[in-house]
Amino acid sequence: MAVARSRSGAVEMSELSCTLLRMVGPSFIDLFSGAGGLSWGLVQAGWKPLYAVDYWKDAIETYRANMPDHLAECRDVHELDAPRLARVLEEVPDWVVGGPPCQGYSTVGKRQRTDDRNQLFLQFRRIVAELKPSGFLLENVLGLKDMSFEEEVATAFRELGYSVQWFILTAAEHGVPQLRRRVVFVGHLERRFLGVTASHDPDTYVTVGEAIGDLPRLTAGQSATDYDREPENPYQKEMREDSVSLQGHAASKHPAYLVEAISHVPDGGNRRSIPDHLQPKSGFHNSYSRLASWAPAVAVTQNMGKPSGTRCIHPSQHRGLTTREGARLQSFPDRFHFLGVSTSQRLQVANAVPPRLGRALGEAIVDPLRWE
Repeated sequence: MAVARSRSGAVEMSELSCTLLRMVGPSFIDLFSGAGGLSWGLVQAGWKPLYAVDYWKDAIETYRANMPDHLAECRDVHELDAPRLARVLEEVPDWVVGGPPCQGYSTVGKRQRTDDRNQLFLQFRRIVAELKPSGFLLENVLGLKDMSFEEEVATAFRELGYSVQWFILTAAEHGVPQLRRRVVFVGHLERRFLGVTASHDPDTYVTVGEAIGDLPRLTAGQSATDYDREPENPYQKEMREDSVSLQGHAASKHPAYLVEAISHVPDGGNRRSIPDHLQPKSGFHNSYSRLASWAPAVAVTQNMGKPSGTRCIHPSQHRGLTTREGARLQSFPDRFHFLGVSTSQRLQVANAVPPRLGRALGEAIVDPLRWE
């Protein structure tokens, strides 16, 4: 394969070579895989999945149901080591990817540096050290950066001989109808990663209305399993590809007084529009707020079905979001079904890496022009 270098040192390859590289794709294992958002995105980018692991039974069952040809185990990552992985893997992975549980880093609630979950990335590091893949990809919520963990994490992998860069990515800049930000670490034994180029800007962000506007209308407590209109834009068409019915499109039941209260909130509005006699007695300033149909969602949370959650009321319907609407806002296609009770499904959606963001990362990593 012909390889040349530009004056800047970046590797340049022929168009044919680039195409062949994308066709083959690197192999990977996914640690802390959850329901499989990152794996799904990487596979869409042409990567080869070898193994996935998570200690959350519902999430692994969802992973297996949607990617039955992938080897996925429900297992504590502390139990994994090189000999066991050698027994289950068909080859040594080119990459180790994943994201340790984020609650210890999250900007929501009280954060503690001593939280044991803040050290789970060291288990990720241990497996990287034992397998010595060519590269690793580690992601987490932005709260990790806010606590100045980024250099601690980077240093931990540089000590293993990896060139490590970290980036803050906004999901909306990569085609996800959500403004959630993630901190991403990419390390490689031989090369330096230059980052991911945004495909969208504020003028072209996918909005909430564009993402979920074709789904059947529901009142509180209703559900639907059939589409009742045609897709209206490319995003909806992509989400509905190979899907013949809806899963998870069920609205939570709300008491009548709550439905009346939120009926006063306009598209994109907040609780200030609720009359005094209907004002909820509890909640934060951004509780009982509607999503804006003309903008991306702020962030999808496990409380997406509760009007008292953080900006999770449907833009025009008087209810919280359904699991399927949350999945759309995370860029999961409708053919991706979530297993478990509704609270578990919503948590799986909220905790996942948006598949479109995973795909953007996967495509950038296999692009020779993104390295030097």
